[in-house]
Amino acid sequence: MSALAEVSEFPLRNNRTDDETDSVFLLSRRQTSIRTSGVVEEFDSAFDAAEALKTGRIDSVVGALPFSPETPSALTAPLSFTRVHGDLYHSNIPTLPTSRVAEFEPSPQIHTDRVRGAVTRLRAGELDKVVLARSLTIEAESTISPSALAEKLIALDHAHNGFCVDLSPAGGKYRGRSLVGSTPEVLIERRGDVVTCHPLAGSIARHPNSEQDEANAEQLRASTKDLAEHAFVVDSISAILGPLCTSFTAPGAPELLRTPQLWHLGTKIEGVLIDPSVTSLELAMALHPTPAVCGTPTVAAREHITATEADRGFYAGAVGWCDRTGDGEWMVAIRCAEIAADGLSARAYAGGGIVATSDPEIELRETSTKFRTLLSAFDLAEHQL
Repeated sequence: MSALAEVSEFPLRNNRTDDETDSVFLLSRRQTSIRTSGVVEEFDSAFDAAEALKTGRIDSVVGALPFSPETPSALTAPLSFTRVHGDLYHSNIPTLPTSRVAEFEPSPQIHTDRVRGAVTRLRAGELDKVVLARSLTIEAESTISPSALAEKLIALDHAHNGFCVDLSPAGGKYRGRSLVGSTPEVLIERRGDVVTCHPLAGSIARHPNSEQDEANAEQLRASTKDLAEHAFVVDSISAILGPLCTSFTAPGAPELLRTPQLWHLGTKIEGVLIDPSVTSLELAMALHPTPAVCGTPTVAAREHITATEADRGFYAGAVGWCDRTGDGEWMVAIRCAEIAADGLSARAYAGGGIVATSDPEIELRETSTKFRTLLSAFDLAEHQL
């Protein structure tokens, strides 16, 4: 566990009870992390959860919003809510079961064909940007523990980001399933009347050679295609969040952000709310889905995704928390996998933003790079994708 976390009241791994290791929810972040256990109430509607918070019926809510707002959410009012100063990393890294990559949805060839189809529409002016994703199934020889996978992802991530969400509140096929991942992207954070976002859009693979890695970063920084893709996201967030704020800042040029696998273009956005009673959950609902995971115009991009892909479920949704004051943090649900109820398989997702100048083969390679966050945890990072 990090030095920051050790000064909090959060128990060390060796002192945790069995109940605590089976927590409903965890979110590891560098400054503030959350771990919960137990269930007071479940919500498959984000609107109902937000209302329960505002009326004081519940003290906090944690969980996941789906990609499509028309499908059920997976939100929980927990029995125990622990806020940790620092991340949830500890050095006792769990071992995951021997696994293999079993199938792709769609195949690499079909994915590139879908990108070509999207580019045709983009060049015709029907869309400005659309995000297309594919998935793969990991089959394990024994049960995958959601908490163990989250712990390993937290250990592997340079910023110790990671999350684990019980999807059972969504009901139906989601009973017993979990969403686990390590996302670098902040959808919205609220602290008092101050709100911040850190959207990521536009990326390029890291390189083991330091000189080539820096060259890749500079290539991304100068990329007309990636800068345009990123601007769509910043403009969309600004249009929604700006009118809710008395002051609002969104820098004109993005910064570079790095993860173990990728360089990203990122912009730190900040505002001061006009109405401080607006909760972080309500803000997440207003912003989601951003062009970073959907596209623009939003409705047309979502319709294209729905017509093209299988149901994304909670991939490209949001995971996070909100307390009784309205404070909270919601992350974009990327670099993640949905673990089956029996724990013997997991479906991992990866996507990329498509614009008129996109190259289908490059877009395919980008998804392959993004898969490696999950595959590294299963020691499958060298698998041909």
